Amino acid sequence: MILTFIQHTGTAKSMLQSAFALSVSLKKEFGVLLFVEDGNRIPILMDELRLFLESENLPDTKIFVRENKLSELSQVCEEIEASFLFLQLADNRSQFIQKYLTACRGLRIPYLLYKESFSPLDLKKVLVPVTFLEEEYEKAQFASAFGRFCQSQITLLLANDYGSKARTTADKMMQLFDKFKLNYTLEVAKSDSFKIEKESVSEAEKQNYDIVLLSASRDYGLDDILFGPKEQHLVKKSLVPVLLINPRGDLYSLCD
Repeated sequence: MILTFIQHTGTAKSMLQSAFALSVSLKKEFGVLLFVEDGNRIPILMDELRLFLESENLPDTKIFVRENKLSELSQVCEEIEASFLFLQLADNRSQFIQKYLTACRGLRIPYLLYKESFSPLDLKKVLVPVTFLEEEYEKAQFASAFGRFCQSQITLLLANDYGSKARTTADKMMQLFDKFKLNYTLEVAKSDSFKIEKESVSEAEKQNYDIVLLSASRDYGLDDILFGPKEQHLVKKSLVPVLLINPRGDLYSLCD
């Protein structure tokens, strides 16, 4: 299921249409999730959501209104069996972004913080930076899904490192892409593995990419706690959607 987590329906139209279009391309169910503090309001909100979704021509939407806390988001996504999560980012301040990033730390699915300023998501061009970290390969399965089901043009942006780890991972990714005869190119970045993600976010808007695939931090160190992890700064800065993937070995796959 392609799941959207919303706060305000009135400003979530672009995200909902984007997530629904992706669900059609991937041939998956489409769902909307809303958390409330007062369980007595659930029936009212269910009816309001149903009417709103009908007005937006979003048929057969699964509606989930739960009396849960944000900290329980990962657990709820597992219960619903979501395979991809869109989160409505109604506020681009660092503390607001971090609140959602923290809630997503336990997710085993890819997630995207969708700003209200974003245009409807078009997956014609996908940018995938590749660093020396071993978990970078996890991005290949999601890029492959976009290439297979959305006919995306995939660009692998290889970190400009002295070592061969990033290149080895890129070669493995290309083997997967070749298996499905996907449309992709390999480019070498100006930056090394420590700065390539910042370069990717900057270049994505200049080169008209539709989405950037990034690995989230493995763990939060002291600097991350004090100043925010890399993904917080990248999401805040980015003018295009950033798909985040937690570095875990048991990630769900979008592929059949």
